[in-house]
Amino acid sequence: MAARITVLGNINIDFVMRAERMPRPGETLMGDDLKLVPGGKCANQAVTAARVGADVTVIGRVGDDVFGPQLRENLEREGIDTRFITTDPDAHTGSAFIALSPGGENSILSCMGANLAVSPQQVEEAREAIEQADMLLVQLGVPLESALRGMQIAHEAGTAVLFDPTPVRGELDAMWPHVTVACPNETEAEVIVGSPVEEDAQAVAAAQWLRERGVEIAIIKLGARGALVLDEDGPGIVRGYSVDVVDTTGAGDAFAGALGTRLAEGAAVDEAVAFANAAGAMAASRFGAQPSLHTRDEVERLMSEQQEADRVVAL
Repeated sequence: MAARITVLGNINIDFVMRAERMPRPGETLMGDDLKLVPGGKCANQAVTAARVGADVTVIGRVGDDVFGPQLRENLEREGIDTRFITTDPDAHTGSAFIALSPGGENSILSCMGANLAVSPQQVEEAREAIEQADMLLVQLGVPLESALRGMQIAHEAGTAVLFDPTPVRGELDAMWPHVTVACPNETEAEVIVGSPVEEDAQAVAAAQWLRERGVEIAIIKLGARGALVLDEDGPGIVRGYSVDVVDTTGAGDAFAGALGTRLAEGAAVDEAVAFANAAGAMAASRFGAQPSLHTRDEVERLMSEQQEADRVVAL
């Protein structure tokens, strides 16, 4: 039986262009190769989970505009249950404006629109989808009180919660006791804990900070290096996979969607993180958010091609 994943968060349309660099204040630069791509962290994680074999439901909100139906239909083509995606008559569909450097790194400006109208009541109305899931994936592209309500419902029902705390904002203290797995990147972890996360020891300290607040499995994403993991067995780094980077947009979402699915399937933590690392790396090897997301066979092929006995390094 497939793992049952419910994802609560933002659904966006991405406007993606390439640029040699970011403009300075008051400066106008020419970009090129503009594309409109389905995105949003919730939607990206949901598509990843579906492509690697999960049975996926999404809780979210789109605008009553040209993009809302397109994004809903795109999710449905992936086999995702969209019953709990509502349409806002007053707000636009969430949008992200993404500039890509020649090396594939991105700078993103988001306008959340209808995503910020996802209410605790809407989450409550989707209680069934949360209670019946093996794993709830949550980000911060919806109001904090709505994200918290989803976590509370999951906790009460015994549903595991994977929290990708981005974009970091507001007061998160009430959320940590409901979180099974947290997976911020280094920059997000630094904002959350209030101290630098630039070295392995600092990443361990940030993960310990999360564990002290109730998180069972604390993961700090380290980009191409892989991910630091801290659980009851102690800290270690699960090393990443090598790819030619084209576009890093959606790589973190691929990590979260793949991680949540493998953990929901019962995989060991290190095994699930290795799979997530491979999924994130492969997402960075293609253009766009959802168009870059790979199937399970493709992810496992990369893992097989770069198999290493020392993938996990104890600290």
